Amino acid sequence: MSLNVEPKDILEAFKIIRTYLRETPFEYSPLLSERVCSRVFLKLENFQLARSFKVRGALNLMLNIRRKEGISEVITASSGNHAQGIAFAARALNMKATIVVPETCPETKKKAIKLIGRENVRLMEAGNVYDEAEEEAIKIASKKGVPFVPPAEHRLIMAGAGTVGLEMMLENPDLNLILVPAGAGGLILGIATIVKALNPQIRIYGVQSEASPPWYYSWKAGKLVEVEIRESLADGLSGGIKEEMLELAKTRVDGFLLVSEEEIANAMRYAITELHQIVEGAGAVGLAAILSGKIDVRDKRVGVVISGGNVDSKTITRILSGN
Repeated sequence: MSLNVEPKDILEAFKIIRTYLRETPFEYSPLLSERVCSRVFLKLENFQLARSFKVRGALNLMLNIRRKEGISEVITASSGNHAQGIAFAARALNMKATIVVPETCPETKKKAIKLIGRENVRLMEAGNVYDEAEEEAIKIASKKGVPFVPPAEHRLIMAGAGTVGLEMMLENPDLNLILVPAGAGGLILGIATIVKALNPQIRIYGVQSEASPPWYYSWKAGKLVEVEIRESLADGLSGGIKEEMLELAKTRVDGFLLVSEEEIANAMRYAITELHQIVEGAGAVGLAAILSGKIDVRDKRVGVVISGGNVDSKTITRILSGN
């Protein structure tokens, strides 16, 4: 299937998934705006069901394959927000989902997946890292003849994620700039597709951690390049990207920014202590870019996507203590 998500795909996704989800707040932040001399609006996907935008793409894909193809079961690999999104969609749609996680997956994450999906989810362990879990999940999907659901690289997943951008535009169409966390690319490509269709003048930047920068360096090189992936507070953004996703980005994204681990930690701390928001590392990179001055936002109307709020208590304690 082509990955070329189009505006009509996002409009269709919005129509069919909205009854299952919250339309999350797109809030003006007076405190942050005053600090950076602009008007900053926060799209709070940490308020979404399952506390992440990921449920949007999961619902869109699973609704489509159930309605159009009569498929009632899917398989995926994830230990994070994608897994929880699939679990939520499986339960909401009364479908079955097998979710394969690495053997190193923390018990807290496995517990969350089971709690959300209940009897509709079968949790399996395979391999020590995500790539090994994904390989096993693809094998099982092929053997059983059921769809494997990737975290981002699917037109329907990107269309669901793009509804974040549609909601932003419906509420505040006069933005100048949007900052989006960039991991595998489904969120930024979905948002950029609908936003550029509605207002090509809005500039859209993806934000990554210095610990996992494939978008940043591939964008600079104009082609896919290998980068070192290190441990990061923004673990939801870690990993490589696909060449077709990069080619799509060239037609609808304006650039990519990098933030350090210290800047991500500072942004998470600022979100908790000043904005009173629990934001995971991956969700805080846009805030980090603004607070650290990585992009000039002065006198602009800026939309910042807070992509999720799934962060454990130990990390929150560490962030607040400054360690």
